[in-house]
Amino acid sequence: MITRIISLFLFVLTCLPALAQNGNYVLVFQDNFDGTSLDTTIWSKIPRGRSDWNRHMSPNPSLYSVDNGMLKLYARLNNGIVANDRSTYITGGVWSKGKKAIRYGKVEVKAKFRCAQGTWPAIWMLPENAKWPYGGEIDIMEHLNYESCIYQTIHSNYTYYLGQKTDPQSHAKVSIQLEQYNVYGVEIHPERIDFFVNGQCTFSYPRIEDKASEGQFPFGEEPFYLLIDMQVGGNWVGNPNPQDYPSWMDVEWVKMYELSE
Repeated sequence: MITRIISLFLFVLTCLPALAQNGNYVLVFQDNFDGTSLDTTIWSKIPRGRSDWNRHMSPNPSLYSVDNGMLKLYARLNNGIVANDRSTYITGGVWSKGKKAIRYGKVEVKAKFRCAQGTWPAIWMLPENAKWPYGGEIDIMEHLNYESCIYQTIHSNYTYYLGQKTDPQSHAKVSIQLEQYNVYGVEIHPERIDFFVNGQCTFSYPRIEDKASEGQFPFGEEPFYLLIDMQVGGNWVGNPNPQDYPSWMDVEWVKMYELSE
């Protein structure tokens, strides 16, 4: 009982800044996916790369659906779907790179996903120009396999190359109801980053002034854009089971706000 009380007290202390709701927000965009295609003033399809997260990305239309107020992103076994593509799996993902981004503000995404062994759906943010990890990375939501939790994480030179992941705490593991939609959110402030699930603060990552030279808090130095994608396989999530596919993520809406002065 004492341990539970202490844990609750520490959680409240961590999230007190978030509960204060400092600042006012101005809506940058809201996409309810009411049409039948991606809004190209907001989104582009993510191109393929060499990292675990993007090595199966494809622009193939079978991986994207906008219909009846829903964006659906798929991960599929590539059984001849893309004839000239040697990738065993193909995945869909969108980003707002070069179109919509914020330095300070708030992002919320309402989504759910169909689980599969080896799937790794993610909602996250990257800086427009800075080299990784020096410019930082904000993982609003990552899900692995059939787990009943999601991960929210900060990456930077400080956490990655210097290995400082607990001073301060740079990540949280949060239980969710897999069968229902959840709202995943983040607020980026000059002095901290607050993470949320369904409006509840999960943890807060503070700026520490005497560690600034080590790249502890690069956030706010340039705008961050949003990525929403399906990912398959890799060192973290493990090998996929082909019998589990296709898999997908449903996105009901996305909102991005700027923090006003």
